[in-house]
Amino acid sequence: MSVSGIQGHLLEVTVVGCTRLKDTEWISRQDPYVCVEYGSNKFRTRTCTDGGKNPTFQEKFVVTLIEGLREINVAVWNSNTLTFDDFIGSGKIQLQKVLSQGFDDATWSLQSKSGRYAGEVRLMMHYANANRAATGYANSAPPYGAPVPQVSSYSAPPPPPYGAPCSQPPTAYPGSYPYPSYPPSSAYPSSVYPPPPTATYPPAPYPAPSAYPPQPYPPPPQASAYYPPGN
Repeated sequence: MSVSGIQGHLLEVTVVGCTRLKDTEWISRQDPYVCVEYGSNKFRTRTCTDGGKNPTFQEKFVVTLIEGLREINVAVWNSNTLTFDDFIGSGKIQLQKVLSQGFDDATWSLQSKSGRYAGEVRLMMHYANANRAATGYANSAPPYGAPVPQVSSYSAPPPPPYGAPCSQPPTAYPGSYPYPSYPPSSAYPSSVYPPPPTATYPPAPYPAPSAYPPQPYPPPPQASAYYPPGN
C-alpha cells in the first residue's frame, strides 16, 4: 500500500544495538558507534566502549520525513583514539512498514565495503500519523451493498421497517373540544328552603253521600220568624 502525505511529519528512530559485528580489532575489544542518515539529517550515537561485537545503545532520534524518500542509511564504525575510525558495515532501512502500520521493530543486515556480511543492527521506529495518512485518502463513497435511501418530495413517506411500532394515523378532528365545558344550568334557581315534611297521617276520607236530593241554587226565600208577612 502506497503512503503519501508524509512531508514534514516526524518519525522516531531508536537505535537499540548491534549483534555479531565484524571485529576490526586484533588485540583489544572494539568501540562501536552508529551513524543514522536521512536526507540532510545526520545523527550519531555515543560510543559503546568495549562493546565488541554486541554493543547496546538505546538512543532515540527524531527525523523529519521527506516526501518520496523511503529509506534510512545506517553505518557502524569503530572508534579509534590514535588513528582514523574503522568502518564496520552499513545498510539501508526501508520505511514502508512503519509508514503504513505506524510501528516497526526489526533487525537489519549490514555489509562491509566488499559486500560481505558484517553483522546486524536493530532499530525501533514509530510513526504517529500512520492512521491519519491511511484514512486521509479513503474513498468517501458508501460501500457496495448499503444503498442510500432516496425520498422524493412528491411521494408518500416510506413505510416503517418491519417490527417497528406502528403509529396511529392523525384524525380529521381534534380529540378534545378546544373550549372548556360547563355543567348544564337549570332554568330555575334552586330553592334555599328545605322541602316540606311528609304527613304521617292518612288523608281524610271523602264525606258520605247525603240521602236527600241536593237543594236548588239559589235557595228559595223563607218567611222570617220575627216579622209577619205583608198584606
